[in-house]
Amino acid sequence: MAVWIQAQQLQGDALHQMQSLYGQHFPIEVRHYLSQWIESQLWDAIDLENPQEEFKAKRLLDSLIQELQNKAEHQVGEDGFLLKIKLGHYANQLKSTYDRCPLELVRCIKHILYTEQRLIREATNSSSPVGGMMDSMSQKYQQINQAFEELRLLTQDTENDLRKLQHNQEYFIIQYQESLRIQAQLSSLATLPPADRQLREPALLSKRATVEAWLTREANTLQKYRLDLAEKHQKTLQLLRKQQTIILDDELIQWKRRQQLAGNGGPPEGGLDILQSWCEKLAETIWQNRQQIRRAEHLRQQLPIPGPIEELLNELNSTITDIISALVTSTFIIEKQPPQVLKTQTKFAATVRLLVGGKLNVHMNPPQVKATIISEQQAKALLKNENTRNESSGEILNNNCVMEYHQTTGTLSAHFRNMSLKRIKRSDRRGAESVTEEKFTILFESQFSVGSNELVFQVKTLSLPVVVIVHGSQDNNATATVLWDNAFAEAGRVPFLVPDKVLWPQLCEAINMKYKAEVQSNRGLSEENLVFLAQKAFSSSSNNPDDYRSMTMTWSQFNRESLPGRNFTFWQWFDGVMELTKKHLKPHWNDGAILGFVNKQQAQDMLMSKPNGTFLLRFSDSEIGGITIAWVAENPNKQGVTSSGERMVWNLMPYTTKDFSIRSLADRISDLNHLLFLYPDRPKDEVFSKYYTPPLSKAVDGYVKPQIKQVVPDFATANPDPIGGTPTYMDHGASPAPVNHSHAYGIYQTMTDPVLDGDGDFDLDDTMDVARHVEELLRRPVESQWGGQQS
Repeated sequence: MAVWIQAQQLQGDALHQMQSLYGQHFPIEVRHYLSQWIESQLWDAIDLENPQEEFKAKRLLDSLIQELQNKAEHQVGEDGFLLKIKLGHYANQLKSTYDRCPLELVRCIKHILYTEQRLIREATNSSSPVGGMMDSMSQKYQQINQAFEELRLLTQDTENDLRKLQHNQEYFIIQYQESLRIQAQLSSLATLPPADRQLREPALLSKRATVEAWLTREANTLQKYRLDLAEKHQKTLQLLRKQQTIILDDELIQWKRRQQLAGNGGPPEGGLDILQSWCEKLAETIWQNRQQIRRAEHLRQQLPIPGPIEELLNELNSTITDIISALVTSTFIIEKQPPQVLKTQTKFAATVRLLVGGKLNVHMNPPQVKATIISEQQAKALLKNENTRNESSGEILNNNCVMEYHQTTGTLSAHFRNMSLKRIKRSDRRGAESVTEEKFTILFESQFSVGSNELVFQVKTLSLPVVVIVHGSQDNNATATVLWDNAFAEAGRVPFLVPDKVLWPQLCEAINMKYKAEVQSNRGLSEENLVFLAQKAFSSSSNNPDDYRSMTMTWSQFNRESLPGRNFTFWQWFDGVMELTKKHLKPHWNDGAILGFVNKQQAQDMLMSKPNGTFLLRFSDSEIGGITIAWVAENPNKQGVTSSGERMVWNLMPYTTKDFSIRSLADRISDLNHLLFLYPDRPKDEVFSKYYTPPLSKAVDGYVKPQIKQVVPDFATANPDPIGGTPTYMDHGASPAPVNHSHAYGIYQTMTDPVLDGDGDFDLDDTMDVARHVEELLRRPVESQWGGQQS
């Protein structure tokens, strides 16, 4: 639920507190009329302490004013007239107030939103409906920002204590010098006559005693100050570690997981702006505390006082170095992954980014990034810190790139635009593993220093696993390997281990995600579709989805072992369906015109209860990337034998991509006059007519254009061609599925048409030759063929 909607439901003191947030600096009317826009902006992505962020704030200010002006222009009526004037006035007022200091507008709105959320949270029990609808993302971001505010206050507190300690220590040193001066005066008394010495010595001794007592007392005070400061730093570093863990081990890891799932067609992983702003805040806070600890160490060296402080400072320095090292190495990430199916001799790109590069001024001496392809075993050794220097599994061209700093976005990144894998060195494979199951990864590495070479970092990051192919025919199986890895990889795994078997519902989620992405459709796989796939995968006849929920599917069942009675795997069949749908059937799938995942027996059961001429579209069970038409009709060869003939379900020989490159599915359905209703009862023209190819133009210069049309011989009718052209008919065989012969469902009629190849598929070249031959015949002078008749 929107924050503003909930804020308006506050009562009593909470309501008064909310109202007090507004005034001339930010009118409550602006909050009301632009609530949706205000809450959709990434205010947290702007670092208020960074002057370079001012351009982002200015852009938001301009957008806010534009939104106000648009809202004002759309007001109508008597009340609308007054509101139009008021909103226009507020637009001018906000521009004059914040135009020179847009960051203050961001600070103001962030404060308003945070306070509103806090008031809502306090006024709402978590068990109530309103509380249950609180945006969890907003709560999480709120917690992170609250922790940053606490860190800011802690760091400011230790800064104040450090200055106080420095001031006291400087005064202590002055007094210590005074005690030395008194001691020198006492020593010089030895040269004076006894009378003079006795006159002056008591006063000096008294003064020395007073100073030494003060020094002793002040030394203990300084020691306590140092210990207190060290304890505060310990608390700050503890909170820093916790905050860094949330951001790096939770938020950044989740972003990487989303990036991996996006490779399977999941939603985009989202931008890195908020993550970068958090990482930069971490870097800034860590660096401030590191400098404070170094200054405290310098003060200790200036004035050594016996005690545990030296050990504490060493421990703090070591801890802060570990924290910043973890931050820098973890924020060297791959923003744009290389393709996970990587073909040799083919150009590819990738982008790496250092999220804290701008804040640590790494760009002052731009580092160079190198890309290398390494094997799974080499990746394992690398993560164990074993020496893999100069080892690679192939040669990448254009594999060096300098990181560039982009002033407008504050990002430091390296864009590899023209890499190419020249060669690959494969390892010995295990058992049944094929080349398309072998995983590699692209290693990106760099080195740079921060803080005037105080710290030098060697950073490395690995891409998602890639499968290297040398021919497009390997793409299908390589994609299966990538799909399985992306879907079922676990965080922190040893490269690149994945489970050998997964629960069927897990696999369903993965292939449904992939299907929707490949077909670019919001219509995914229904429960009935998934039951069909389960029946195919497990050779089962159960129609109950619950029977498959606890079943597991192994990698071998997925894409190593062929399906029973077939020469292809489950994945190869499914991938063929995706490719066919993506290239030729997408609009029909989106329209719901294709049932698709239905077997022959199911198709017969569905159609036999429908009128003759009812048909459905289902994916071929026996052929990769094929779709067939099943319809119910009388047996044309037996009509007249009995009064009603014999009703049968017929299956047309499957169409493939090759067929649809000649004539589209919609046009083929239009050609077949015996197809009347799309299952269950939709007239076919109502469903498919918008996809029919428009009629050909009339004859020009005495010539008519031929047209290829489809015909099923046994069901051909003498209907005249409505287009008026000269059709070239393509025979397409149908297999009957008589009600009383269930064993014959898989048999197709033998084809003798020379246009078809041995498998019953259209041969594109032969078919086009027929079309060209007909066209040549039609272009010859008529009298030479038909005895002098005039054309």
